[in-house]
Amino acid sequence: MSANGSARASVRLSLASLRTHKRRFAGTFSAVLIGVAFLAGTLVMGDTLRASFDSMFGGATSGTDAVVRSDNVITTSDDAMGTRRPLRTDATLRAVEKAPGVAAAEPSVQGSGQLVGSDGEPIGGEGPPTVAGNWMQDKQLNPYELAEGRAPRRHAEVVINRGAAETGDLKIGDTATLRTPDPLKVRIVGIATFGGEDGMAETTFTGMTRADAEKYLMPERGMAASVQVRAQDGTSQEELTRSLEATLPQGVEAITGQESAEENLDNLSGQFLTLFTSLLLVFSGIALLVAVFSIHNTFAIVVAQRTRENALLRALGASRRQVLASTLAEAAVVGLAASAVGLGVGIGIAAGLQALFPAIGFPFPEGPLVIGGVSMLLPLGVGFLVCLGSALAPAVRAGRTAPLAALRETSAENVRVSRARTVTGVVLGAGGIAAAVLGAGTGDPSVPLTATGAVAVLAAFVVLGPVAAASAVRALGGPVARLRGLTGALAQRNALRSPKRTAATATALMIGVAVVSLFTVFASSLKTTMDETVARNFAGDVAVSTPGFGAGGSGLSPRLGPALEKLPEVDTALGLGQGVARVDGSGQELTVTDPAKLPDVMNLGTVDGSLKDLGRNGIAVSERKAEDHGWKPGSTAELAFTDGQKQRFTVRAVFGTSELTGDYVITHEAWKPHRTQDADSLLSVTFADGVSPEKGKAAVAATAEKYGNPDVQTRDEYAQSAAGGIDMMLTLVYALLALAVLIALLGIANTLTLALHERTRELGLLRSVGQTRAQLRSMVRWESVLVAAFGTLGGLGLGGFLGWALVKATDSRGISAFTLPPLQLTVVALVGVAAGLVAGWRPARRAARLDVLRAIAAE
Repeated sequence: MSANGSARASVRLSLASLRTHKRRFAGTFSAVLIGVAFLAGTLVMGDTLRASFDSMFGGATSGTDAVVRSDNVITTSDDAMGTRRPLRTDATLRAVEKAPGVAAAEPSVQGSGQLVGSDGEPIGGEGPPTVAGNWMQDKQLNPYELAEGRAPRRHAEVVINRGAAETGDLKIGDTATLRTPDPLKVRIVGIATFGGEDGMAETTFTGMTRADAEKYLMPERGMAASVQVRAQDGTSQEELTRSLEATLPQGVEAITGQESAEENLDNLSGQFLTLFTSLLLVFSGIALLVAVFSIHNTFAIVVAQRTRENALLRALGASRRQVLASTLAEAAVVGLAASAVGLGVGIGIAAGLQALFPAIGFPFPEGPLVIGGVSMLLPLGVGFLVCLGSALAPAVRAGRTAPLAALRETSAENVRVSRARTVTGVVLGAGGIAAAVLGAGTGDPSVPLTATGAVAVLAAFVVLGPVAAASAVRALGGPVARLRGLTGALAQRNALRSPKRTAATATALMIGVAVVSLFTVFASSLKTTMDETVARNFAGDVAVSTPGFGAGGSGLSPRLGPALEKLPEVDTALGLGQGVARVDGSGQELTVTDPAKLPDVMNLGTVDGSLKDLGRNGIAVSERKAEDHGWKPGSTAELAFTDGQKQRFTVRAVFGTSELTGDYVITHEAWKPHRTQDADSLLSVTFADGVSPEKGKAAVAATAEKYGNPDVQTRDEYAQSAAGGIDMMLTLVYALLALAVLIALLGIANTLTLALHERTRELGLLRSVGQTRAQLRSMVRWESVLVAAFGTLGGLGLGGFLGWALVKATDSRGISAFTLPPLQLTVVALVGVAAGLVAGWRPARRAARLDVLRAIAAE
């Protein structure tokens, strides 16, 4: 037979087999479909978000041809956008107006400004910036457009974006509080949109008069964050930028409006999109990895059950290549079909998320669903290759079937575990554990080395699965046999029949449970670290803070601390503000406070030197930074600020503990010449002697209400709120990992179904000797539970170890307290075992419905 004829015969044989045994591949089809759907949905959603944001930013800033700003920006590890110094408005405008090709120019004054809603709760602040600025008069330069009302004309009149108005239940004519951070009573005179949307992502915006913006958002009047420039007709953005650069003073730069829009897109949506889509892609990968085990297991069982069929084909003249091609063709058909359906489902998921996002508070920019070529082809290719690759080893085994196998009874599969496999697993496990422990070592923790060890340990678990399965099922099945008698003993024996099959089935669930456990342990350790950090460092009775994280929030008024200290119930109220500077060339955050009072409200550990007389040229540094730079009291350090000034500071104190205080501390006096918008990020308050916690907190809260109503919390409440974002992250992680667990359950159900098909005659004999339908269902369900329990316990052990290694490897980044949360891990264990019970429900029902006589007659 020719090669083409051989190929066609293989395909025809495969299609016939699929039509005859289509139920065998239902689990495989579902696993590929779900994994591909998640991957396709992620890619399509990313394409759509990028295109929507790009269109929104491009349309909103289309009237700005150039942006003039300071060329000095300082970035830190926590602020990739960086901080720029403001411009002198009059001098910059004079330079801009001299440039040829300028049609209009207007200062843009921007800073932090958080609105308080009608219910007294702050609007936004959970990540995206809360921005205030001047309402620009030139309609083409203004990225916002009035939808209702008018522009602000007088003091304390503002325009707010429609999204903020809806969130805060505010309307035109209402009076609201704007934290700048000093509370300012404002009257809303207009509602605006950004590029036709309710806002710029979740960023809130409050537009003020230019005089108010300079007064409340700039260090002094006559300053602006940048100058927006519009070109004359016939002048391109590049020509305008070159013209401006020729007239601008040193330290000031001009970029095109297109470059500015791209920067805004990268800063405000690009980082979010990259993080969000990367997270989804990671979980797509986990789901597909779990699917690999389910697919491989399905084909391994099917091939083992068709040993006699393949042997007959060989005896009739089929070559090894034909049998191999026939099995791979089945995998290819299943993979292509499932991937095609998964692609359609993924597009539907993206469309659903596009509609769902506004409902959960994220204003998805309007626009059509964007499906790029990569988003179409990549999921199809991945699904096809995953299915084909997972079936390759079973297909090779099928091709090696000897013709004489048709003449003898064959077991479903070889149950022996080779010595080479055991040795390989032990070597991988020992090497992985050593690498993970070494990477997590206290000397020089290394996340990459720990990650490498984690991968090796995972591989060892997979390789050693059959070795561990026998011992684990015997241990787990003992109580079941005692509890359920003969039914339990049969369930245990069935699970022990093929350690390879049991291990492969449980491995899919093990991976899902391991990742869940890893995140649970890491999050619990992070929360414990925060609790211990606050307990170890915070010496105040209450903390005053503004809720929020990321770039959101406006901070606290620096006048709140002095106001609280006037209360008879308060002994000390110290605010901690933030600044930035380059310290020996590296961008660093500075803590701005009254260092002399710092030991009253913070535990600084051992202090070498004095904190009392830092003045305008003194600085206090942590022991960690002092060791890095070789400093001690009396040493000098050079700080460079955003205004271009460099100043040498004398190290007057070195303190031991810096978790809440930061590594560099300077006075308000030293920071004032370089500051932009003045704000405190935290207020630590201690009560006077004899004042009860309840009375002191009530007095502080009453005064704080006049300054924008920030949160007043006890030490424990402050620690819990600081860790609040972790629970939100865990909820998202658990929802995503549920997909991997679902695929694992499909694998268990499919394996049981195939195993029951293999044991049809045996089940008929059991029924013929008196086993009831209920006993048969119970036997199958308990077999499923034993497999799930093995996978769950293995996942808990693996996840716990990897969680410990990750916590220790990130010790240098502030996560130091390793914690195993018993309640959460117990819930994970119970859910895993219960999931096994659910996975065995349908196969158990099908088994109980078998006709006894037909089952006995089956081969």
